[in-house]
Amino acid sequence: MKSILRLLPLLVLGGLIGCGKQSEGTRSSPGATSYTIAVIPKGTTHEFWKSIHAGAVKAERELNEKGVKTEIIWKGPLKEDDRDQQIQVVENFMSLRVSGIVLAPLDSQALVKPVENAIQAKVPVVIFDSGLKSDQYVSFVATDNYKGGQLAGEHLGKLLGGKGNIILLRYAVGSASTEAREAGFLDTLKTKFPDIKLLSTDQRSGPTRDTAYQASQNLLNRFGNEVDGIFCPCEPPTIAMTKALRELGKGGGKVKMVGFDSGSQSVADLKNGDVQGLVVQNPVLMGYLGVMTLVKYLQGERVEKRVDTGVVLATPENMELPGIKELLHPPIDQYVKE
Repeated sequence: MKSILRLLPLLVLGGLIGCGKQSEGTRSSPGATSYTIAVIPKGTTHEFWKSIHAGAVKAERELNEKGVKTEIIWKGPLKEDDRDQQIQVVENFMSLRVSGIVLAPLDSQALVKPVENAIQAKVPVVIFDSGLKSDQYVSFVATDNYKGGQLAGEHLGKLLGGKGNIILLRYAVGSASTEAREAGFLDTLKTKFPDIKLLSTDQRSGPTRDTAYQASQNLLNRFGNEVDGIFCPCEPPTIAMTKALRELGKGGGKVKMVGFDSGSQSVADLKNGDVQGLVVQNPVLMGYLGVMTLVKYLQGERVEKRVDTGVVLATPENMELPGIKELLHPPIDQYVKE
């Protein structure tokens, strides 16, 4: 396996896998006790994905302690808009005939064919975090993202007393997780807060803090004197929009800001009063259960088609409570070296 790890960066970049005969590698059969599992996130730079990685490593350690020899290979695109690279990573791991793949699809449609090809090649796939428009995968391990959007809508609507002007800064086309959050948010405003006006719902942040910051500045340049509340559906735009509000003199709750995910900067912004709410997932649990679910399946056990990893609303008032505090400060360092 070490030789595979050494070759993998070259194979991924050069597209060399698949030119010759496929190797059987370490593909496992039900009841086997040795597995090599590829865990493929949407990206590798944001803290959310580092928490997912930590959960996967936690599962790896526990399985090895129980005598189930397991090796995790963590590999994903650097940027969260590189669909082609993620597809190539999936195809390369399929060619290497790993025991299975745990995947967070960058695009709910573009990853369908690569996933179904892997499954046909007897490399089972567990989907996590973000949905896929297919039903051939083993299981879907994720947050109820629509519910997360509902929590954000309810909180922001209450903060504004049911009146005012709101901006939704979307994330990216094809990202099923954030699209579900956006839908839950908008549906809640429509049904519960009909007097709230939506100033903008069609702008997207893009995959990085830099692209999100530019989008945030553009929106605030246009609507900064009118906006009362803002929702961002994931880590990059949440951090970027908060920064843009602060620089405009609209921080500290002058414009109510509700975001998603527990990046360390967002948690600091929640504590200092620039953010009034964070919808928080449990990415460590998601990474852990993604791996555990796949191994359970590989051992011939029945698994659930849908595994809900939970979602809660963190506020300045409850952020120090034990259950919330653990989600805001995931134990990444215990499992993953920065």
